[in-house]
Amino acid sequence: MSAMLATFVSFAFLAAVVRISVPYVLAAVGGSWSERSGVIALALEGMLLAGAFAATVAAYASGSQTIGFLAGAGAGALCAAIYGLLVLRFSADQIVCGVAINLLADGATRFFLKTGFGSSSNSPRVAAFHSGDAGLYATLTHPLVLATIVTVVLSELALSRTPFGLRVRAVGEHPEAAASLGVRPLGVRLKAVLLSGALAGLGGAWLAADQHQFVAGMSNGRGYIALAALILGNWRPGRAALAGLLFGLAEAIEITLQASGLGVPGWAVQMLPYVLTLVTLAGFIGRARPPQALGRPFLPDPISDIQKTP
Repeated sequence: MSAMLATFVSFAFLAAVVRISVPYVLAAVGGSWSERSGVIALALEGMLLAGAFAATVAAYASGSQTIGFLAGAGAGALCAAIYGLLVLRFSADQIVCGVAINLLADGATRFFLKTGFGSSSNSPRVAAFHSGDAGLYATLTHPLVLATIVTVVLSELALSRTPFGLRVRAVGEHPEAAASLGVRPLGVRLKAVLLSGALAGLGGAWLAADQHQFVAGMSNGRGYIALAALILGNWRPGRAALAGLLFGLAEAIEITLQASGLGVPGWAVQMLPYVLTLVTLAGFIGRARPPQALGRPFLPDPISDIQKTP
């Protein structure tokens, strides 16, 4: 037992918590932008998966981890653009479209994995993703980990103290009132959704880099847990990031217990992150106050638009 406690306070364990938390944090922070603008971030799972696959392909082809990360962010933004087109331009149901994007990403990545690498389960290991030292210092000083920290801080400040953040919050609470003051709710929402997709795609790229390859379905519910993290964080990027760290800690504990040989049933250990999600949401969801216009499409008034036309 003392050996297990020593493992949980070791630098190696802390490094694992940080590595595991990065996709949760990036997706949760990205989702907070989308949901604060009034668009449900249910497609985070698909954006993570698309980002992981695109990063793997780009890094495999170019030999550059940086190009892989950029490709991952671009793939996430592309998924977000498709989602935004459906829910903003055509006012489709956001929940249905979010589930559709997740299914599309899962099916498309499996198809292209089989087409490009001849395998339906995983890609070859990518040399560009081999990071060498995985200690705590090397993990904390990794450029993407540092970028994640900066992203959390900037997102928290931008949402609360910049004109764009004010517009995002305004269209998420009352888009009609924002439109009456000259704000274009659909344009603001599209920018917020694209930003959420890029951040989630970057989280997927880190996921692939951490495993040094792409594995079919490797997002494994992380997008939905990130959605729970942003709700637990009350739609604030900083708090959502802390919730993401909590879920990363739970997954790290799960992996450690599986490798410990203590005789704990495997199914019970694997349930830990999901049980934590249910418990935290059950205790918090009643006190959470989502943006008032979350999930409600904005339909411009054509008569008002005609009257404004010179």
